[in-house]
Amino acid sequence: MMPLTMADVGKPVKIKRVGGKEETRRFLENLGFVTGGTVTLLSEAGGNVIVNVKDSRIAIGKEMARKIMV
Repeated sequence: MMPLTMADVGKPVKIKRVGGKEETRRFLENLGFVTGGTVTLLSEAGGNVIVNVKDSRIAIGKEMARKIMV
């Protein structure tokens, strides 16, 4: 298990756990980051990451991405 920030670009990975405070977990789950879901890291630039979740491109900060374990 590793943070999303360490995943290979372009390779779909399965979310194993979403960490952080309850408020953070709920926010990420509302964006589509749910345990068992698939996410693809598209790019990493300027401390932010762009990911593909449920056919949507989402940009999140590096700190948020570190809470998503794949």
